Formats: sequence, C-alpha cells, structure tokens
Amino acid sequence: MITGDLKNKVDAIWDTLWTGGISSPITVLEQITYLMFMKLLDDNQLRAEANANILGVELTNKVFGDGICVISETPRIETDYKNLRWSIFHNFEPTAMLENIRNYVFPFIKTIGRGKDTAFSRYMKDTVFLIPTGGVLAKVVDGIDALDMNNKDLMGDVYEYLLSKIAAAGENGQFRTPRHIIEMIVKLMQPTLQDKILDPAMGSAGFLQQSCAYICNNQRAELMKSKNMAYFKTELFSGYDTDQSMLRIGAMNMMLHGVEEPNIKYQDSLSKENTERDCYTLIMANPPFKGSVFKENISKDLTALCSTTKTELLFMALFTKMLTIGGRCASIVPEGVLFGSSKAHKALRKELVENQQLRAVISMPSGVFKPYAGVSTAILIFTRTNAGGTDKVWFYDMKADGYSLDDKRTPIEQNDIPDVIARFSNLEAEENRERTDQSFMVSKQEIVDNDYDLSINKYKKTVYVPIEYPPSSEILDSIEALESQIQTEMAELRKLLQQQI
Repeated sequence: MITGDLKNKVDAIWDTLWTGGISSPITVLEQITYLMFMKLLDDNQLRAEANANILGVELTNKVFGDGICVISETPRIETDYKNLRWSIFHNFEPTAMLENIRNYVFPFIKTIGRGKDTAFSRYMKDTVFLIPTGGVLAKVVDGIDALDMNNKDLMGDVYEYLLSKIAAAGENGQFRTPRHIIEMIVKLMQPTLQDKILDPAMGSAGFLQQSCAYICNNQRAELMKSKNMAYFKTELFSGYDTDQSMLRIGAMNMMLHGVEEPNIKYQDSLSKENTERDCYTLIMANPPFKGSVFKENISKDLTALCSTTKTELLFMALFTKMLTIGGRCASIVPEGVLFGSSKAHKALRKELVENQQLRAVISMPSGVFKPYAGVSTAILIFTRTNAGGTDKVWFYDMKADGYSLDDKRTPIEQNDIPDVIARFSNLEAEENRERTDQSFMVSKQEIVDNDYDLSINKYKKTVYVPIEYPPSSEILDSIEALESQIQTEMAELRKLLQQQI
C-alpha cells in the first residue's frame, strides 16, 4: 500500500533521476529496482549472518562470499566480496561508488545463478546500469536507505506508484493488486507444497511471492526435507507476463524470497503459443481488465468456450483449461463479468456453474484499487471438475477492506477481510444465513433461473424499516403554524427597519 511517506520518498528519488537525465519512467523503475535489489541482497545476508552467529553455526549458500570474487575470466575482472555489499559501498565517495557499482556490483548481480538457465539469469542478461553521475547515484542511494524495507514488497509498491505516474493503469488495465488483497486471496486458497502454482498475468509476482511466504510460515517442518526444498525452489511456482521489466522484477522478488529457479517466462498466456493444459493445481491471478487481443491470435479452445476478445473473459476461460482436474482458482474480475448480458459473458458464467464447481463470489468495494482505478471488482473462486458439481454458491458482500475508499486510502478500523477468511473456511455454518446478512448461500437452481447472473444484488434482500408519519392534517397544521410565525417575525423586522429610518 502506497503511503504518503513512501510516496514522498519515491517522488524524491524520481526527481533526482529525472533531473539527472533519465526521463523514461520505465527506465527509472528499472534503475530503482536494481539498486533496491542490491540492498535487499545484502540485508538478507546480514540477517542470515546474525542468525548463524546466534546459533553458533556456519552460514552456507552465501551470495557474498569471503575474499576475492572473480566476476569475469576474459577479461579477468575481480574485486573483494565486501565491496559488492551495500552496507560497505554505500559509504563510498560518490564517484568511487559509481565506478564500483558500474564495474563490479552490477556485473556481479547479473552473474548470480551463472551456468543455470534460471528466470533471473535470463531476464538480467541484457540489463544496463544507466545512472550517469556519482552525485545522482549518491542521492538515490540515500533515498533508498531512507525506505523501510522490513517485511514490505517495496519493488511492487514502487512499481504500483510509478505506473500511476505514467498513466499506464488507465490505458491498458494493468495495475498492481494491493498487498492486503493478495494476502486475503492466498489465505483463502491455502497453498501447500503439494500444489503447482501459476499466475499467468503475474506482474511483479505478488501472488507467487505471498504464496511462498504462506508456505514458509505454515509448512516449515516439511520444507526441512531436501526433496521438498528442491521442489520449492524450482517447480512449485510459475508465472507469465509480456512485460520484460515485470519479468525481471518478478524474478528478483522470488530470488529474494528463496525461490532460485521459478518457472517465470515471457509468454502471452492467451495466445496459440501457450499450449499448457491440465498442468496446475492452483491459479491465483488479477488479469488485465480493459485489454483486448486480436482474435486470430487467441487460442482456439478459449474462443470455443466464449467467443470474445475481452481479456477478463478469456483469462477465466484459460483458467478452466490450465488447471488439473480438482485444481482450484481464485481470480479478481471486474464486476461486469458477474452480470454482463453478452453471449460471451453468459457462456463463461454457465461454464463455471454447469461444468465446473463454482464455490464463491466475493464482491469487493469499488475503492479497492484507488487511486489508480475506481472499477468495482469481485473474486471468483472455483474448482475445475469438467463434470459440474456446483450445488450452492457462497456470496459475500465485502464493504470495507481496512482502508478508506477514497483516493487517499488511509487506514480505518472497519475491515471485513478477517471475516471473509473465517467464514470461507467454514462454509457449512453459512447454510442458514439470511439473505439480509453480509454473506449467504445461493442454490445452483436459483442461479440458473436468473440466467446465471452472479451479482450479489440479485440475491441479497434489503430490509426496509417503515417510517410512520403523522396524519396529513397535522402536517398541514404545522405548516400553517410555521407560516404564521414567519409572517409575524417579518412584520416585526419591518417595524424595526422603519424606526431606524
């Protein structure tokens, strides 16, 4: 979540780079994230070294070793490992710091995972460090030092804010999912080491990163097994995007969270080139809302399900294809998906209700994505069965997410998220809830009878409290008395004015 303090600090870094001659917002984003990655690498190792010292054990798998680091053999380039660490070089004189980062640190981070075809090595290969002068670099480094990076997805937060500065959010439907919404969805879906997890429109890899954190917190003992840890670092997480900058940021984010070789790759998930089917047990996503694609490029099995070029419908169709039987999906959709009257809208909803097991529709307040977008959204949760199974669908009318619903998004006490998570984990107790409550069950047959409409207002009942008014004669008497009082006071005022004259 972008706060006023973070916004001001990022603005200061932006202004420094802009004044220093870097005018492309995407280039600004990349240069900031490269530097943040350098700092986070060192921060992570400093924490690991402190823990190792407390436990009296030797730290293994260090990014920064001891002694001399050979960065290149031909020509031979080497430096002391300590000069590659943020905690050391951020104290260098500006010109020396620039030379150190340009000649040693940046080439070093590009070689992490050298010899392996990892997402990180692929997307860092062609990167360039473009900060022009030591003075500009020193100011940016000081600005990054001022950011609180403890337990925050800072790369994603900075990306979210910079997107607003270049107006991309309003043009292509691409905007970052707020961190607390990602956390809610991950807690609803409860990923495990038995899953194979995908986000086919991953952006900065927020869903993958949060799933990683959830598994680390809830399956710590299982992760101690070497087989599980190997799976965790390589095959468990997959993510696709068509933005090279986001692929780099996603790869950096996952590496910082211990996932060294995630399956992150450049791919248009909706295109014919995406032939992956029946592969994943869990999909969590916030696909683009406003986008559209050329029909001839769309995979035929998607248009067979719903003939459209609207990305929000095509992605939902894609999820029904990429999941394994029994696989689960939670996706954010614009509200129009729930009640749109086009053939494609109805075909998609019918597919989820009749051929899959639609489990939940969680309507979110329209301010969730402010200040970058005011669109009303919902979360659809379903299980792929290809044989139906929808019996009753759980609806929840989420009114508050812990933040004000205006552009400022300041923290407030009202927050339905804990209640959403608690109730979804015990749906049996929701059976007897009234339609006037905030959550309730709706039978499949009722949804069918309503032409597969999934908007909560179609089923929610509003209680109207009757207001009793006095008889008309009493109201008229009151009006006449008031009129009389006005005339009397007007006459007194006129007398006072005449006396003054």
